[in-house]
Amino acid sequence: MKFWQSITWAETDQLVDLARFAEELGFEGIIGADHALYPKQMEPRYPYSESGYPPQTAESEYPDMWTSCAAMAAVTTRLRFVCGVYVLPLRHPVEVAKQAATLAILSRGRFALGIGTGWMKEEFDLYGVDFSTRGRRMDEMIEVLRGLWTGDYYEHHGEFFDWDPIVVSPKPSHPIPIYVGGAAPVVLRRTARVGDGWIGAGNTVEDAPQLLAELARLRAEAGRGGEPLNTLVGLYGDVGIDDYRRLEERGMTAGIHLPFWFAFDGPSSLDQKKALMERFAEDVLRHF
Repeated sequence: MKFWQSITWAETDQLVDLARFAEELGFEGIIGADHALYPKQMEPRYPYSESGYPPQTAESEYPDMWTSCAAMAAVTTRLRFVCGVYVLPLRHPVEVAKQAATLAILSRGRFALGIGTGWMKEEFDLYGVDFSTRGRRMDEMIEVLRGLWTGDYYEHHGEFFDWDPIVVSPKPSHPIPIYVGGAAPVVLRRTARVGDGWIGAGNTVEDAPQLLAELARLRAEAGRGGEPLNTLVGLYGDVGIDDYRRLEERGMTAGIHLPFWFAFDGPSSLDQKKALMERFAEDVLRHF
């Protein structure tokens, strides 16, 4: 099993140093997060809390994924990068295709595109994108991205996007895996149909096996049971080495060391973060 370090809400000016240190300790990769904005007033739509409100605040940092991953890739040689998750239907697929291809080249293939439909309606309203159709829009965008990444002339005539043959350059130097994030049934079905990986939304040792089993069932149903699937799962609570080993047998390929924000209940210094990562490396990484 591999392990990724979450940098969700980590201070932007610490990211380069954190990436260097994560590689030094033996982490597989860095996983970030994405939101375009934080509204002063929002509807309680967040699906992973009882209140409907997210754990972040207006002060929680969401640096641009493309810029930050490129900066971290530039100072590392092995570390991988993914966003867990990038709100894909908020954006235009031509821009995303170009950004992802560029990052794939600059990182020498160490980037995967982690995607989700998003839950914050206020973001979609500001961008002028229909919130209610975001799932269908994302499904179409996955098809479009893979067409644009071929480097050949590609035309598309769909529900949300329509154009005659175009080429988007540069062409990716390496395949760009698409990891789908979330735990809703529609997310698991989408992962089974078109995903190269799955990113959990934060799970317990008790509920993770059921999700992994359902993914396996849906993948088999979609005729993809024999294909590899990377599964990145962040686990809450007191998790032991035996727990990780049992989940590895169930199909979990990678664990996520949870955001520093949770451990320190807010912002923290670079030294505090490094000490926490060192403890995790000693307690967990060295066993795998």
